[in-house]
Amino acid sequence: MGARSKARKRAVDLLFEAQLRSVDPVTLLADRVGSPDVPPVNDYTVTLVEGVQAQLARIDELLAEHSEGWTLARMPAVDLAVLRLGLYELLWATDVPDPVAIDEAVQLAKMLSTDDSPRFVNGLLGRIATIADRLRATL
Repeated sequence: MGARSKARKRAVDLLFEAQLRSVDPVTLLADRVGSPDVPPVNDYTVTLVEGVQAQLARIDELLAEHSEGWTLARMPAVDLAVLRLGLYELLWATDVPDPVAIDEAVQLAKMLSTDDSPRFVNGLLGRIATIADRLRATL
């Protein structure tokens, strides 16, 4: 697993933990950065967590709009964390090609969630990717 893939996994872990504990992910991240009790936090993990949090309202709006038959509240928390990270990379991380953003999210879903999750993540992010250029123009 490459450095960026590990950074993505750590970001999903932090987003997931923050959601379960009902705390701000950036605050949780700040508590971890420089802490002797946890492994060092990669700069890309910081970029991802801060980026997802900064764009959270728009990310959740897009996920809700394009997830067919699913509300955000009904999605498993880990899937939601993966989708938020994947959508952030898809629309805001200009150095990450769209197929890479989707594939990395699918790999995280395979690693962390249920057997059905990779297909769900791929389908939802794939639908949004078809209009990504139009969406980026409005960001």
